[in-house]
Amino acid sequence: MRITALAENESHFENLVSEHGLSLYIETKKHQLLFDTGQGSLFAENAVKLGVDLTQIDLCILSHGHYDHGGGLRTFLKLNTKSPIYTNIKSFGEYYANRANAPKEYIGLDKTLPFVERFVFTGGYLAVEDGIEIFSSVTGQTLLPAGNSDLFEKTGDSFIPDNFSHEQNLILTENGKTILIAGCAHKGIINIVESFHDLKGCYPDHVVGGFHLYNKASGGSEDEDTVNAIGRYLLLTGSKYYTCHCTGMAAYNSLKTVMTDKIDYLSTGNQINI
Repeated sequence: MRITALAENESHFENLVSEHGLSLYIETKKHQLLFDTGQGSLFAENAVKLGVDLTQIDLCILSHGHYDHGGGLRTFLKLNTKSPIYTNIKSFGEYYANRANAPKEYIGLDKTLPFVERFVFTGGYLAVEDGIEIFSSVTGQTLLPAGNSDLFEKTGDSFIPDNFSHEQNLILTENGKTILIAGCAHKGIINIVESFHDLKGCYPDHVVGGFHLYNKASGGSEDEDTVNAIGRYLLLTGSKYYTCHCTGMAAYNSLKTVMTDKIDYLSTGNQINI
């Protein structure tokens, strides 16, 4: 299995542009998958430079209903005419974020997208097929991201705290290895990993995704004690972690100190071979 970051917050390649967003291209023996689409068309532009043919994607999974993960859906629908798009049934809700010295900003998905039959709305647990599973409904409360307090759902004229029921995670199994892929881990990376354990009776061999330890609203990182506690907990699982996007570089550097070779950063253009 090969995982390539088409769009992410960092880039170390001169010809690849980065953004605050996430899009991963995943090649398995049977499928070519797209996990999230970043903010807009950047993932597609980088895909061309990386030799990735998005017209051949046969499964697309959207992690949750925020623009930095699903903003490129319109681009994808234009480029690819065959892939189903698995997204949580609540992903097209009214989601907002605090912004410094400004009104709350809409950060949800484009409501004018055509709801073609290719959209597959999910909730809870879904076995897409052998080796591909999607789950949400993460209930743990351990070390939730502090940045969640700046994120809301609008109901009528009121803003209520986002409970991230629109967030889902992907499990891939191939050659006896299990890979857990999360988008932003708003439910807390520890709780997501523990939900995986509840489902599978073991911890994943590899975990890929953002940990939401950077708060875009405030521009700050999670406090170091919390980050270190998360790192110590994840280290006990024995999994290999590849983080990116909303983890933030300050938090990543702290996690790297604690977890050493059990964690690495996946930046735009980089690949993981499993």
